[in-house]
Amino acid sequence: MPPTRRILVVGPSWVGDMVMAQSLFMTLQAEDPCAIDVLAPGWSLPILERMPEVRRGIAMPLGHGQFGLGMRWRLGRELAQARYDQAIVLPGSLKSALVPFFAGIARRTAFRGEMRYGLVNDMRALDKAALPMTVQRFVALGLPAGAALPRPLPRPRLVADAANQAQLRATHGLAAERPAISFMPGAEYGPAKQWPLPHFAALARALVARGHQVWVLGSAKDAPAGDEIVAAAGDGVVNLCGRTQLADAVDLLAMSEAAVTNDSGLMHVAAALDRPLVAVYGSSTPDHTPPLADRVVVRYLRLECSPCFARVCPLGHTRCLTEVTPESVLNALDSLALGTPLRLARSAGTA
Repeated sequence: MPPTRRILVVGPSWVGDMVMAQSLFMTLQAEDPCAIDVLAPGWSLPILERMPEVRRGIAMPLGHGQFGLGMRWRLGRELAQARYDQAIVLPGSLKSALVPFFAGIARRTAFRGEMRYGLVNDMRALDKAALPMTVQRFVALGLPAGAALPRPLPRPRLVADAANQAQLRATHGLAAERPAISFMPGAEYGPAKQWPLPHFAALARALVARGHQVWVLGSAKDAPAGDEIVAAAGDGVVNLCGRTQLADAVDLLAMSEAAVTNDSGLMHVAAALDRPLVAVYGSSTPDHTPPLADRVVVRYLRLECSPCFARVCPLGHTRCLTEVTPESVLNALDSLALGTPLRLARSAGTA
């Protein structure tokens, strides 16, 4: 029997948030099978295609920060033909609530945000103390107001593409016989979330000496960082930053034995693929946006100045990141190897 409810979700603008939104989609389907369409930035459509709960992604034709009232009105009138029963608006901005209003969707659910009275008619008050985590806030919007969250929360689970994995190995000459550890050295938010590149390079040298290969993943913006890691670490490290698309990163991470990452969008992708993961936090905190998986070690020092949530360290020392040593991350990878297929045998004299 086909789903009876049709729901339009206005999705977030960040990779990590879009991955965490899958927990909402899972919750909606568990409550009552439904057809879920997601209005989101065009870059996110490949991620949505890896979520079985989503019927289709709809590209928002406006960039982040663009108001475009006329465009939003035309898109709303076009989507009115789908006769959605409910819209759930995840961003807190006024403009994000316009399309569901213009589409005439009867029930428009969101937290109280930028003067959205009238645009949102199922308005929820956000208790940040009760819902400290982003994923909790997303899931709460899929439930009746005041309803208890499911326990445990459903965790994002992206689906890999085996055919694309084979193509990626062939295209980039990635050896199948050497287990790969993926590095994600980028952080779109700013350098106060980025573990030092010399630390990544030192870790890469240790892993290559153990018989691993290292794949550096990220966007074209991260390519210089990848080049620096390759230059300092030598053979066995492949810089794939800017050479792959977002869907490719999903498939490369799914092939990886483990991943080492900053607090970034790809961190959440790795967690949603259930990869053993070491996540290094600096200016942000895992209390709000932790990787949603079991096989995770978080390196977060909780210094007196943390978390500051700044893009650039206001004190100029970035101790929250520099004092997380490569040895401690290597030890974290070793701890994840216990009871898993990871092949990180300890070397004599390794810290």
